[in-house]
Amino acid sequence: MARKKTKLEAFFSFSRHRKRWGAGKHSGLANDLEPLKHTLIEQSDQVARTHHIASLDEHLANLRVEFAGQPELLYEHGKLIILIRRGFEIAQNYARFRRLWDEESAFLCEKLNLRWLVSAADTIADHDSDMGQRAIGMVTSTLANTVKIYETDRFLFGTSSKDPLPARMEDLEQNRRNLFDGMRLFLVGSDDTLRNMRWRLEPFFSQGAAGELARTVYDRMQVHDTAFSRLRNLHHRDRTRWW
Repeated sequence: MARKKTKLEAFFSFSRHRKRWGAGKHSGLANDLEPLKHTLIEQSDQVARTHHIASLDEHLANLRVEFAGQPELLYEHGKLIILIRRGFEIAQNYARFRRLWDEESAFLCEKLNLRWLVSAADTIADHDSDMGQRAIGMVTSTLANTVKIYETDRFLFGTSSKDPLPARMEDLEQNRRNLFDGMRLFLVGSDDTLRNMRWRLEPFFSQGAAGELARTVYDRMQVHDTAFSRLRNLHHRDRTRWW
């Protein structure tokens, strides 16, 4: 595994300083957030780039293209994450980021897509002063990235069918097959694993902005085309529902 740079190594890194050039003019957050919720970013004919952008100015210009037609508050949220990741005035910009989530968590949960919700969870996991909030952010990020990895695996190896194989369904119903290292396959239709996991998550969902963010990501995993929703469609035992 690649080693993370020490704080001293990062301080003397030329690329670290270069990627923050011009950041000062982009830093800050309006006192009144309400107008930012109702002001839409101008539409653009450009297509947002998805590869790495070294220049901060170009990165933020591209961010405006990504959020074209959407509320300015979403751009401000993304901008703060970018500034934090580039290491510019981390404490000040994280305080602004937390203010956004403390004051506008419902709006952000409703409007942001999963990519940016997970980025927000990562930011909380990296920088919050409360280890409880950091733990919730980490759990949220881990859940989302686990789904991302196995769905990528599914895409690459061609198992894209949305219908279960009848023979395997019958086999699973009759035999509790091992997956690996003592872990068994999920018993489709009646297993209580996900219901119990949801019960364990519930206390964390009530823990402030990080909890609301975690609940939003979890709920979206149940409705998009993921293993959660595919197994949900096959579930028939009401007592073990997890949604």
